[in-house]
Amino acid sequence: MVLMASTDTHRDLTAWREAISLVRIVYQDTAGFPKDEVFGLRLQLRRSAVSIPSNLAEGAGRNNTREFVQFLGYACGSLAELDTQVEIAIQLSYLGPNSESTKQLRRVGSIVRRLRKSLKERMN
Repeated sequence: MVLMASTDTHRDLTAWREAISLVRIVYQDTAGFPKDEVFGLRLQLRRSAVSIPSNLAEGAGRNNTREFVQFLGYACGSLAELDTQVEIAIQLSYLGPNSESTKQLRRVGSIVRRLRKSLKERMN
């Protein structure tokens, strides 16, 4: 990969490691959702969360920086989707406004957006 040494992988990216933590936290925070949300909002939250590190890994495994930036964009889209779903969960009182999911979502979002911006600037 262009961005990392040949021995490094997506696992060495702080963004990926923090996104994996986000997945774990979302799974924990959604475990107590009402039973009728098993295939509704809970499933959507979990899928969106899983999509974030998946896109980071796929992008990091691509052949060049431009492709990586494209997958960082996909990860940003999943972050926005998850943010919307977390807000819905808060509005329905399934999650508190200061839940661990909310905190980690903000942290991962900040890291991914900074990485994307930095790489875009490097390409220009």
